[in-house]
Amino acid sequence: MENKLHDELKDHLIETNEEFRRMHEEHHAYESRLNDLASRPFLTEEEQVEEMRLKKLKLHLKDSMEEIILQHEGASQ
Repeated sequence: MENKLHDELKDHLIETNEEFRRMHEEHHAYESRLNDLASRPFLTEEEQVEEMRLKKLKLHLKDSMEEIILQHEGASQ
């Protein structure tokens, strides 16, 4: 039940909060690129560095998005 509310709030923020929507879109773009890199049988050294950088950026965005969600959950209680 709590997960459903969390997902509903996330969907609401994507629709109503420009900053959250931008972060969500960036997160998705990083995930797509990481999936592309993961599908390759071999990564060059440059691609390995890019993969590490994207993973860190993606995690940072996820943490920032989660912080916004928690702030809104606290405000709605």
